[in-house]
Amino acid sequence: MPVGMIYARRLAVLAASAALTVTGLLATAPAAQAAMPTPVSAATARTYLAALTVKAEGSSSGYSRDLFPHWITQSGTCNTRETVLKRDGVNVVTDSACASVSGSWYSEYDGATWTVASDLDIDHVVALSEAWRSGANAWTTAQRQAFANDLTRPQLIAVTDNVNQAKGDLDPAEWMPSRTAYRCTYARAWVHVKYHWNLSIDSAEKSALQSVLNGC
Repeated sequence: MPVGMIYARRLAVLAASAALTVTGLLATAPAAQAAMPTPVSAATARTYLAALTVKAEGSSSGYSRDLFPHWITQSGTCNTRETVLKRDGVNVVTDSACASVSGSWYSEYDGATWTVASDLDIDHVVALSEAWRSGANAWTTAQRQAFANDLTRPQLIAVTDNVNQAKGDLDPAEWMPSRTAYRCTYARAWVHVKYHWNLSIDSAEKSALQSVLNGC
């Protein structure tokens, strides 16, 4: 066989081998777990926390979830809930209406994994009624809508539905994720959101957050 043909065959074998190697790497690489936007660092969160207004929590009088319009359309047929489910899951498949028909979701709060979207709630890290009592009662409807659908800050996360329901509108002095490894992230997210939206905190809430952040 002419030298040129032998050389060409060797190149072809090497190329095929390289392609198989890359394919193998792709096949065995673990699927990345998507997540909400990364909150500020613990150091920045401590600075933000010190800057927040501390005062007694306001009244729930006049509060209604309807005053915080959600879930709004984000793109195409996808609303905020569907957008977060797709963002926070692995191998999520959606239908023409953007509903998640398959996928896998890891709930950061309790460490559970789910494969049916209806087993998940989208938690507002800072609950809507907590925001109302912390200053959102004075906002416009447009501001409350932006807060309730905030995909830019670490405010929305897909978690086990009954865990979210147990949390309700409790603040960090009253509730923290049972998965202790996530508490630092949760505290950073809480402060990040409250700081960005200029919401107040009460003294017990501040003490609880300081305790967690000092251990981060």
